[in-house]
Amino acid sequence: MISILTVVKISEVQARSILNKSKIFDYCLNPYIGCSHGCRYCYAGLFMTRYSGHSEPWGQFVDVKLNAPELLRRQLPRARRGTVWIASVCDPYQPVESRYQLTRKCLRELSRRAFPVFIQTKSDLVVRDLDILKDLAELEVGFSIATDDDRTAALFEPGAPSVTRRLKALEKIKAVNLRTFVFIGPILPQNPEGLAGRLIGLADKVFIDRLNYTGQFINFYRSQGLLSCASDDFFKQMKERLVTELERSGLSFELIF
Repeated sequence: MISILTVVKISEVQARSILNKSKIFDYCLNPYIGCSHGCRYCYAGLFMTRYSGHSEPWGQFVDVKLNAPELLRRQLPRARRGTVWIASVCDPYQPVESRYQLTRKCLRELSRRAFPVFIQTKSDLVVRDLDILKDLAELEVGFSIATDDDRTAALFEPGAPSVTRRLKALEKIKAVNLRTFVFIGPILPQNPEGLAGRLIGLADKVFIDRLNYTGQFINFYRSQGLLSCASDDFFKQMKERLVTELERSGLSFELIF
């Protein structure tokens, strides 16, 4: 496991902008640069290390944008109303959020301006902000869950809360009638039927994505003796089993690939 106290380098920085255009949603908002969850497959790690100027490996640095709430307060009045994705290249509820509360403060600003919000996380810390989430004009909040197995998740997502904790948090969020989703991507070694079954009544929609077969990810799979799980055949088989079970359960889903 990655230890935020002994391994991750935390730096406080001043950002120039916080509400930025996105190709997926209208805007993206990233309160942090870097992510201590250190997911082995994270696409952001391929370019954010170079972009940020850090020499530390992905997962071992986080830049805290101290002025994020203030910037957002200034940008929102000039921005056309649109959906804000929190967050595109970091987890907005990674461990440093407990201390700095930048995501929480930014949500307050978005609530005041009634901007729609789409939150994607791997952390159960999001339930801390249910008081604000319930007041947002439009909201979708969900979790990235790539496997049903906590041991597999710990291998590929060493700094993230367990799948069990994420599902318990999803249950709390659904209990207050918020719109929820689960993002199954990339498809990691799992029991597709077991995972789909655990989502019944918790997710309004399920998104399914595959693994980007880059060299470093393939090498990690190989080092763990899981190379057969990083193949088109594996993805096709798992996708078909997931789709079959989601259809049987009446869960809405979308394939992204």
